[in-house]
Amino acid sequence: MTSDQDRPAQLDDAEHLKVLGYDDTFNRSMSLWANFALGFTYLSPLVGVYSLFALALSVGGPPSIWWIFIVGAGQLLVSLVFGEVVSQFPIHGGIYPWARRLWGRRYAWMAAWIYIWAMIVTITAVSEYGSGFAASLLGFEPTPTTTLLLTLALLVIALLINFSGTKWLARVARIGLAAELVGVIGVGLYLLIFQRKQEFGVFFDSMGVEGDGSYGTAFFGAALAGLFLFYGFEACGDVAEEVAQPARRIPLAMIMTILVGGVSALFSFSGYVLAAPNLQEIVSGEVGDPIPGILEATLGGVGAKIFLVVAVTAFLSCVLSLQAAASRLLFSFGRDGMLPASRWLSKVSPNTKVPNNALIVACSIPALIAVLVWLNPDLLVAVTSFAVLGIYVAFQLVVLGALRQRIRGWKPAGPFSLGRLGFVVNALALAYGVFAMVLLATPGDSGNVFTDWIVLIGLGVVALIGLAYLFAARPDKLSDAPEGDAIAVADEIRRRTRSTTRR
Repeated sequence: MTSDQDRPAQLDDAEHLKVLGYDDTFNRSMSLWANFALGFTYLSPLVGVYSLFALALSVGGPPSIWWIFIVGAGQLLVSLVFGEVVSQFPIHGGIYPWARRLWGRRYAWMAAWIYIWAMIVTITAVSEYGSGFAASLLGFEPTPTTTLLLTLALLVIALLINFSGTKWLARVARIGLAAELVGVIGVGLYLLIFQRKQEFGVFFDSMGVEGDGSYGTAFFGAALAGLFLFYGFEACGDVAEEVAQPARRIPLAMIMTILVGGVSALFSFSGYVLAAPNLQEIVSGEVGDPIPGILEATLGGVGAKIFLVVAVTAFLSCVLSLQAAASRLLFSFGRDGMLPASRWLSKVSPNTKVPNNALIVACSIPALIAVLVWLNPDLLVAVTSFAVLGIYVAFQLVVLGALRQRIRGWKPAGPFSLGRLGFVVNALALAYGVFAMVLLATPGDSGNVFTDWIVLIGLGVVALIGLAYLFAARPDKLSDAPEGDAIAVADEIRRRTRSTTRR
């Protein structure tokens, strides 16, 4: 039997936010469906599968599909931990305020510093990949200049939509969700049912990718196929103050994002593999970009063109969601006085109720990186490599903070609670996260030191710059934002809930 003290809190949104030390200043116009759409279009299985399909098959062969199951299960554990945290702390910024309330300001500053740069780099990378679809759709030759112009166009269009307010963000996110579902589940099912040229047993056939070595090495080398797919669900919490009943809805939206995203990725990946007329050539690395050829062979010219429209829509929606999430984190940073130009970053438009200045930063820095990529195309691989590990490091700093608080006696007070299973799930999520980070950080074996160690080099540069600023400028001293108060806040929420119930 659950005692009154352990029952989930049911404060109204404004009172819950007041307990956390903030005023309710945003429009709560985002529904559960719109919040899920935001996370799903950020996670974007279409983007993930298209970007890494050739790499996964050439490194791990068809069995690399099993990484979707492995990583999906691990990230589901992480999403459950995040669900309990956001249910107690439904405030803008996600990773940053969660880490601050679970540990402290310095700890949160570093977690958010790594996370924001990983997000900004991801915005650039997704825009760059999306420009290729846009070029094909418009019939442009994919030259470096064309790629730059289309990348900048995607960034600016997403910025303008974000400027229009939360309602338009939600609308376009829902359109992007529909495009994703058509592009990954619809096309995947069509390929599986009507265009299958391989047997299902191919997913247990390495097709020789291991050469004279062990297949285990090849399989672990293909882990990025899953690791790149399953982040973005945390964006549901980045916009918490614009969601009605966020303490209840956001945890559910996160879980839905993982489950639907995983199923979508499975349909898409398996459909492309089973419909490939030249699978051995793809596995051998002879075809660098196999999906257009598969679509042309199975859908025809008109069908492939329709798919390009769907794909461009999905990429635009993904950029839109990324910008929105990054801007809310910057706003949250600024509101607590933790960054230079904090007052400017924390301004909210009186008309649209969105942080316009933070949105400008979330668009302009990726645009500058895109220009650098135009000057040196090899740079895209380097900055993208950092993004995935940076995201996972930031995630695990929150998971570790939550586990530390549980050891100290924290019982999450939001309406979403895992109860007695919380500690076990938290520990398993941390173990999975460490495993994932080891896989991501393992150096390559090309013989080129810079190439083989680029992931750790990128993370190290960002972390060192962040630490230097943290100890030189001491932004944590400039802020009086509450920190390390998870237990105290949980007790206060329960006290107010009991008081409200008595009334």
